[in-house]
This record gives sequence, C-alpha cells and structure tokens, in this order.
Amino acid sequence: MTDTADRTTGTNDRRREQHGWYFYDFACSVYSTSVLTVFLGPYLTAVAKAAADAEGFVHPLGIPVRAGSVFAYAVSVSVVVAVLLMPLAGAVADRTGRKKPLLAVAAYVGAAATAGMFFLDGERYLLGAFLLIVANASLSVSMVLYNAYLPQIAEPDERDAVSSRGWAFGYTSGALVLVLNLVVYSGHDSFGLSESAAVRICLASAGLWWGAFTLVPLRRLRDRRVAPSGEGAVGSGWRQLTTTLRDMRRYPLTLSFLLAYLIYNDGVQTVISQASIYGSEELGLDQTTLITAVLLVQVLAVAGALGMGRLARTHGAKRTILASLAVWTLILVSGYFLPAREPVWFFALAGAIGLVLGGSQALSRSLFSHLVPRGKEAEYFSAYEMSDRGLSWLGPLVFGLAYQLTGSYRDAIISLVVFFALGFVLLARVPLRRAVAAAGNPVPERI
Repeated sequence: MTDTADRTTGTNDRRREQHGWYFYDFACSVYSTSVLTVFLGPYLTAVAKAAADAEGFVHPLGIPVRAGSVFAYAVSVSVVVAVLLMPLAGAVADRTGRKKPLLAVAAYVGAAATAGMFFLDGERYLLGAFLLIVANASLSVSMVLYNAYLPQIAEPDERDAVSSRGWAFGYTSGALVLVLNLVVYSGHDSFGLSESAAVRICLASAGLWWGAFTLVPLRRLRDRRVAPSGEGAVGSGWRQLTTTLRDMRRYPLTLSFLLAYLIYNDGVQTVISQASIYGSEELGLDQTTLITAVLLVQVLAVAGALGMGRLARTHGAKRTILASLAVWTLILVSGYFLPAREPVWFFALAGAIGLVLGGSQALSRSLFSHLVPRGKEAEYFSAYEMSDRGLSWLGPLVFGLAYQLTGSYRDAIISLVVFFALGFVLLARVPLRRAVAAAGNPVPERI
C-alpha cells in the first residue's frame, strides 16, 4: 500500500513539473513569433535607415554598414554570443545542479531586453541592435537549461508526448499574442497611436509576457542534487566544453543523430526565415498576407505538434520524423511552382509548414533526450542547442548563393531540398535502439 502511495505521489510530482515546464515554451515563444519573425526586422531596418547617411550607410564604431544589413548582422552577433555562453551555462548547470536559478537569470535578462525595445525610436538603431543581441543570446541560453529538464521530468516512454505538448504550448501563445499584436498594429489610428508607437508596444508586450509566464516554471520545476565536485563551476566551464566534445566521441551514435539533426534543422530554420522574402520578392505578396500566413503557421503548428506526438506513439518518433522530412521536401517542390500574386496557394503552403513544423522539432528534442548519458543533460543539450540555434548559418548561405548565381528566388528555395534529403538519409542510418542503450538509458518500447 505504501509503495502504491509513493508511486502515486511521484507521478503527481512529475506531472506538476511537466505542467510547469510547458509554460516556459508558453512564455518565451512570443519573442520568436512577434519580435523576431514579424516586427523587429522591418522596424529596426527603418530606424537604421533614419540614421543613415546620404549613401544609405550607418557607422557603428566607425565601420560603414548598410542600414538594411543591421538586423542581419545583429542576429549573427547574437549567435556568436550564444555559442560562447551556451556551453558555459550547460557546464555550470550540470556541475552545480542549479538549473532553475540559471534559467531565471537567462529568462529575465532576455525579457527585460525585449521590454526595453519600447524605447527603440528615432535613430536609436544601436540600442535596437544591442537589445536584439542580448535577447537572442539569452533565449538560446535559457533553452539549453529548459531542454535539459526533459530527461528528468519525463519517463522514457512519455518524452515524445511531453516534448510535443511543450511545443504546442509555445505555438499557442505565439498565435494568441500575435493576434493581439495585429489588433494593436492594424488599428493603431483608432487607439490614438502612431505606427511606430504601435510596433514598440507590440515588441515590449512580448517581453512582459515572457517575464510574467516564466514565473510558472520557476515555481514548479525543482533542482536535483549532484555529487560535489572539486572544481569551481564557472572556472571549469570552458574546460568542460572541451571535455564534453571529447566525451561525445564515446557515443558515436549520439553524434550521428546530432549531425542528422543539424542538417535537416538548418533546412527548417532557413525555410522559416526566408519564407517572407520569398513571398514578398518572388510572389509579390503584401505585408498583411505575409503576417496572416505566419499566424496560420502558429495555429496549425499546435495541431501538428500534438498530432505528430500521437503518431510517434503508434509508429515511433524516428519514422514520424522521417515522414515529416519527406513532407518538407514536397513543400519546397510545391513552393517552387507556386504562382505569383495568389495568396490562397501561399496560405496552403503555410498550412502545410505549420502541420510539420512543431512536430518535427518536438520529436527531435525528445529523441535526443534518450541519447544523453545520465547526469550530463545540460552540457549535452548545450551542444544540441548550438546545433539548433548556433550553427544554423549554412542554409541561409546556400539560399543566398543560389539567388546570387541565378537571380531567382525559386532556384534559391528549391536548393534547400538538399538539407532535407541528406538529413533523411543520415537519420535513417542511425540505429536508435543501439544508440539509446549505448548512452546507458532504458530503451522505450517504440522509438
């Protein structure tokens, strides 16, 4: 009787942590949707152009930079900062066992930087670039710590479902806040706001939302004790990165999965980041159509994440991801033949993207959680997060080179098929049951 009561208590505690864990996706996803995908790029570019000289250049630190490149360069710098900080955060979390305080610091620094975008007006492009760098890097660090909780709060057989629900929570909040933002933006005159003020309110509201809902996971998640180490956590952070990379060579099948994920996820991230350019420049669609398409992606990604989570329970996560990569390939081929100035077909493509976007990302995260040796969750997820955020540069480079060589965005979009095809082949070759066992973890019934 006591054993049954203990198991029930343990299950209830685990469910409580899982529900709290979902809410960090709910908190931070509005930054990716409203700030990074919709509002900040065009607005920061407009601010930089207002500060530019007659030739269209701004001069940060005396360096001539085209105003239209400020946003892209700021994103690139944020990636570099994140790559430097993520392994350190992972090493500190694993060595001290104190993920929650580190998550709080990263989340609230990012939320404060986002809320500070309210003051981005006039010619303050340097302030905008700085806040973008801080917010982007903070988000990446927080996701290392957030993802590292997954193996601790979910049993092996439930991780696909738990990870998928987390993504669904994130897409739900992204869609909800985007709807509210669009009401403010499109009706700014009726609210007595200038267009600039409406955008700044939308940007700042994402930071307030991020900070407010982060309170839920901070109340429900708990840290686990770790064996004391003789080394200082911070002082050994960079040595730990080297050790992590060396240690991962002992698990070649984990590395094989990480390589496959790096490649196909680079394709995913490039499609998302370049879809608006393709829609506006190649298909001649207006901003309202593009924003509506982003909202459609957010709404359908919720159903997609949950639906693919259910498919994984029946067919296994690996097969479900492979099927999603085949769908991604069909999306690109369809996009190549998409007629110009026909919003209906663009919405159909956005709908297809939404249905596979959340699920392919959620199941990849849960699969990787099975391949991480116990006690090394944060440092291994720092490598995973670097693959997700810090190394997604090759796809945009291929896209840009294809456009530069051919002058056609259609050729550029179809060039991304190689990422999904190669990722499919590499993932198909990974023997996941052996990989899980080699990492010292129990093998789920379906994987």
